[in-house]
Amino acid sequence: MSTKGKSPADSAVEQNVYKVFPNDLNSKYTVFGGLVMGLCDRTALIVAERHSGQSCVTAAVDSFVFLAPARAGDTLIVKAAVNRSWRSSMEIGVHVAAENSFNGDTRHVVSAYLTFVALDGAGKPTSVPTVSPQSEIESRRFEEAQQRRTARLESR
Repeated sequence: MSTKGKSPADSAVEQNVYKVFPNDLNSKYTVFGGLVMGLCDRTALIVAERHSGQSCVTAAVDSFVFLAPARAGDTLIVKAAVNRSWRSSMEIGVHVAAENSFNGDTRHVVSAYLTFVALDGAGKPTSVPTVSPQSEIESRRFEEAQQRRTARLESR
């Protein structure tokens, strides 16, 4: 596997959409948090596998704070991109918005950071390509990812 650098855009998911229906709601008529978490994990997995070219598993989830509810009839829009990679792990940043499909209004529902590890055919961690930021925003995310990783490792 080549470890040549790749840009975040090479593996990003720009718009994974999910229409909210009544069976997705809790007793307060807002979307189950677990459903949103699952969408984030699945979308981040796509990014991790695109970036690494390998099967990946979730190793950690950071900073999962809900900012606004999503309701029946909303469309959830999930965006995800790799922020940084290390030897065999990658941090994927995920942003979820709830959109009213009729008037276009959107609310930021949640942002989260998920760490994935790439596995080889034997199920062992394997090297992944480095991340080559191409913009100021990508460079900021790249640097902040190292700070979160340091904090994660210190909290172990």
